[in-house]
Amino acid sequence: MSSAQIETHPKVSQVAQTIQAEMAQFDSTEVLLAYQKRWIADESQLKIAEKSRRTGLTWAEAADGVLTAAAARSAGGTNHFYVGSNKEMAREFIDAAAMWAKAFNKAAGEIKEEIFRDENEDKDILTFAIYFDSGFKIQALSSNPSNLRGMQGNVTIDEAAFHDRLGEVLKAALALTMWGAKVRLISTHNGTDNQFNELINDSRAGKKDYSVHRITLDDACAEGLYQRICQIRKLEWSQTLEDEWKAGLLRATACEEDALEEYGCVPKQGGGTYIKRVLIEEAMVKDNSIPIITLNAPKDFETWSEAHRHIQVKEWCEQIKPHLDKLNPFWNHSFGEDFARRGDLSVFVPLTIKPDLSKRTPFVVELAKLTYDAQREILFYICDNLPRLQGMSFDATGNGGYLAEAAMFRYGTEMVEQVMISEAWYREWMPKLKAEFEDLNLSIPRHQDILDDMAKIKVTNGTPKIDKGSDKSATTGQQRHGDFAVGLAMAVRASWMDGGVIEFTAIPGKGSADEDDDTDDDYSFDRGTY
Repeated sequence: MSSAQIETHPKVSQVAQTIQAEMAQFDSTEVLLAYQKRWIADESQLKIAEKSRRTGLTWAEAADGVLTAAAARSAGGTNHFYVGSNKEMAREFIDAAAMWAKAFNKAAGEIKEEIFRDENEDKDILTFAIYFDSGFKIQALSSNPSNLRGMQGNVTIDEAAFHDRLGEVLKAALALTMWGAKVRLISTHNGTDNQFNELINDSRAGKKDYSVHRITLDDACAEGLYQRICQIRKLEWSQTLEDEWKAGLLRATACEEDALEEYGCVPKQGGGTYIKRVLIEEAMVKDNSIPIITLNAPKDFETWSEAHRHIQVKEWCEQIKPHLDKLNPFWNHSFGEDFARRGDLSVFVPLTIKPDLSKRTPFVVELAKLTYDAQREILFYICDNLPRLQGMSFDATGNGGYLAEAAMFRYGTEMVEQVMISEAWYREWMPKLKAEFEDLNLSIPRHQDILDDMAKIKVTNGTPKIDKGSDKSATTGQQRHGDFAVGLAMAVRASWMDGGVIEFTAIPGKGSADEDDDTDDDYSFDRGTY
C-alpha cells in the first residue's frame, strides 16, 4: 500500500479529522505516526506486529477497535475482543478505547466492570467492556482460550509472545474468522523458540498468511516517536536529547541481548547456523548427478586479445552445453546469481521447477576471476538455453550491477530483478529459502563446498544472512563467501516471479558455440504465458 493510499484510508482519515476537531493542541498530521497509520490501514484478516516496547501500537489498535465497534453492521461493524497477558494491560486498552470513543464522539456507554464466568477454571473473572449504540462492544477477556468460544468479532492478542497458551488462544481466535472476523497479534519478542517468532518466520516464508509489520525503536523514532513524547511532555526536541533518551533505555536493560529483544525486534538465543546441516544434506543428491562446472580464468586472461578471449569463452560454453541439452523443455526454469570479479566466486544457479513444484539445480557454474564481458557471454549462453525461463534474480550490489543491468536490457524488467542486498532482503527471502529445505523441496549438489557455503547463513541481530568474512575451499583452496547460498537464494526468489515464460529459438546460422559472431542477438525469443 502506497503512502498516498495509507493517508487517504477511511480509518486513518477519520482519526486525523477527529483529532483536528477534538484535540487541536496537537498537529493532526502527527497524531498517528507513519507506522501506526500503516497498521490501521492494513485490512488483512490476519496480521502481526513485532515491535519495540512502548511504541504506541496498542493505542492505535484501540482507535481501530472503536471505529469498528461503533459502526453499523452494514458498514462493517462488529465486536472487538482484547486478550492481554494481564489485568493491567486489559484496563489500559479499555481506557484508551474510551478516550477514542469520546474523541470520535461515538455513542458509547461508560466503562463497565463485568463478571465473566470461567467455566474451565471454575471461577469468576473481572472483565472490562464498553458498549456502543451500534449494538457492538469492545471487551477485554482473560487469556483462557475457552473465553473466546461462542464469541464473534475481531480479536487482538496483545504481548502474544508472553501468553502461556498462545497456540490454544490463537486456535480459538482463528475459529472466529470463518464469519469474517480479523485477528491481530501484537508483541515484543520472547525468544527464538517462541511460537510468536515461529509464526513470523512462517509468514515470511509464505507458510502462513499473516501480514507482518516490524517496528524497532529506531524505526519508531525515525518516524517521530520521541518527537511525540517531547510534544506530550512539552519538551523541546533535539537529536542529542533523543539519542540520550534511547541510550538510557538500552543501559537500563540487563544486557545487550535483552536490549536487542526489547527494542530491536531481535529474539534472544538467536545465533548459529540458520539451516540445519541435516536438512542441507537431505537436499543433496547422493548420485553426484548434479555437476559443478568450475571455470577458472588463466592468470594472464585479461591481457589476451578480445578475439582470443572470445574463443576461450566459446570453449567454456561447450562444457556447459551437454547439461543444457538434458533439460526438460516442458518444465519451467528460474535463474539466480551471486557476483564476484576477484577474490570470491561468481556463481550461476539455474533451477528446474518440476510439475509438482519441487526444485532442482540441474548444474551449477562457478566462475573464478573472469572478466565482466566473459561472465556476460556465459550468462547469456546459459539463460538463452534455459527452457521456459520464468524469472531471474541478480546480486546487483556494487560491481554486480553490471551483469544485472545487462540481463535486464536483454530479458526485460519483468523477467529480471536487480537486488541490492540488504537486511530487509535477507529478512524476507532467507525464511523462504529455509522453508524449501524444511519441506524437502530442493535438490542440490552433494559437495563439501556447497555445504560450507550454506553454513555461512547465520542469524545476526535477528536476521539470517551471510556471515562476514571469506573462507577457502577445503578442496580447491579457492576463496569463497557463501557464494552458492546467495545464488540459490536468488534462484528461489526468481522462482516466485511471474514475469511470463520466455521460450528461446536459435536463429539459423547463429548461436552455436563454434561461431565467431559476438553480437547480443544470436538468439531471438518469444514471451508467452502458459
